[in-house]
Amino acid sequence: MRAGVQAVLFDLDGTLVDSAPDLAGAANELRERHQRPALPFEALRPMVGAGARGMLGVAFGVAPGDAAFDTLREDFLSLYEARMLRETRVFAAMEPVLQRLEGAGLRWGIVTNKHERFAWPVIQGLGLDRRAAALVAGDTTPHAKPHPAPLLEAARQAGVAPEACIYVGDDLRDIQAGRAAGMAALAAAWGYLGQGEAIEDWAADAVLSEPIDLLKWLELT
Repeated sequence: MRAGVQAVLFDLDGTLVDSAPDLAGAANELRERHQRPALPFEALRPMVGAGARGMLGVAFGVAPGDAAFDTLREDFLSLYEARMLRETRVFAAMEPVLQRLEGAGLRWGIVTNKHERFAWPVIQGLGLDRRAAALVAGDTTPHAKPHPAPLLEAARQAGVAPEACIYVGDDLRDIQAGRAAGMAALAAAWGYLGQGEAIEDWAADAVLSEPIDLLKWLELT
């Protein structure tokens, strides 16, 4: 096992769980309400990591500050809340990774920018709360990622020094937060990735093509 690592922290959406089908489904339900045709899943998936802002940007071409944004956002969130566990699952390739971490005595936790209102039901519905040593949502601390505060809170909950943690995420903000918290930061290439800089340009400590690559990086294979 890689020396000095005592805990692995994960982003939620796009890293640990595949929530894109339900978030994209809510966006298309909202388009249907507005007499618009459904968008292809592939058009919506990359922006799932940006939450309502990302979904509404693709689905309706609106951004925070636009006249229609706030109403659309509330309608979108209501639709998502009603279906957020319909299709959302832990990535199939991630489950054996979690089991291997647990078998090796490594603690693991979740740090997400998803607000507690939405994060806790998903985490609890998938049974992850019974296994995780740390759970931090977007409004658990006064700051969200890329600020380091959520990651530092997760390290505190896990009882591990920040420098003994690594953080795995599928967004540039995850890498920035990990670095700011003094943690090794690994990029999850199976995630949603957004439409900004290429993942190779995030300055991550490693780019993981698939979940098993985390075990290789940790020298647990």
